[in-house]
Amino acid sequence: MTLENIKSGFIGIIGRPNVGKSTLLNTLLEKKVAIVTNKAQTTRNRINGILTKPDCQYVFVDTPGVHKAQNELDRYMNKVALQATKGVDVILFLAPSDEYIGDNDRFILNSLKERDVPVFLIITKCDAVKPEILDQKIREWKQLEHDFLDVISISSTHNLNLDVLLEKIKEQLPETGFKFYPDEQYTDQPERFLIREVIREEILLQTEQEVPHSVAILIDKFEEKKDIIRVIASIVCERSSQKGIIIGNKGTKIKQIGIETRKKLEAIFSKQFYLELFVKTKEKWRQSASLIKQLGYDKDSY
Repeated sequence: MTLENIKSGFIGIIGRPNVGKSTLLNTLLEKKVAIVTNKAQTTRNRINGILTKPDCQYVFVDTPGVHKAQNELDRYMNKVALQATKGVDVILFLAPSDEYIGDNDRFILNSLKERDVPVFLIITKCDAVKPEILDQKIREWKQLEHDFLDVISISSTHNLNLDVLLEKIKEQLPETGFKFYPDEQYTDQPERFLIREVIREEILLQTEQEVPHSVAILIDKFEEKKDIIRVIASIVCERSSQKGIIIGNKGTKIKQIGIETRKKLEAIFSKQFYLELFVKTKEKWRQSASLIKQLGYDKDSY
């Protein structure tokens, strides 16, 4: 393989909430770079995940699920998702095999008509339905008459057709002769971002429907040494009732959130973690453009 033959490029991953975007990214990279829960709108930021092969470097751009905006944070997330489809070499439009084609799907497809790059329709969770149902779903999508380059059915959890997907993507990437990132790098997000996201993931998992998406994380102190990382972080919620849920009876919930988060972070960073969590209330922070910027969601950066 000569330097001139190396391919590299950016691949935008887009779809409505909960279609498997982050799961696909983590599975392809065999690394946790995006948090995953069974709740819609888990991803809030554009996240680049980097997969480097000897002859190709894939830079996947994971995005928030496009949905009907209810507040300033929702509008930020939609803007991030649609902007991420600009300047890429390939777009993967994800749609689940076991759900109806909805208005958000049609809205995204209409937006993609402006992009002069190949678009693959990726039918996710293909292991969840019978083959005849899967075939019917593919026919329904083709009736929309969007100019998909190809339709690929995958299952990230069962690793089905992911090698086919990578090969199809590579065919469309340019021969740049260089790689955008060093071989060992698997994301462009800083350590503080990953720590914030893992804390938020654990809150979503442990509080179920009680504290949906009204939490954000601030890193108050970050100190990294050779064998340990020390972090003090604030969990910001919108109401005092949510603060009580996160803390739990005699602090049991916040303690458990801290324990499980620390386990995940130690696995990701291969270092011992000291983690201290506090809970604060900022009423209606999702409605405030200045507050969502302060909490790490800067729409002006996209």
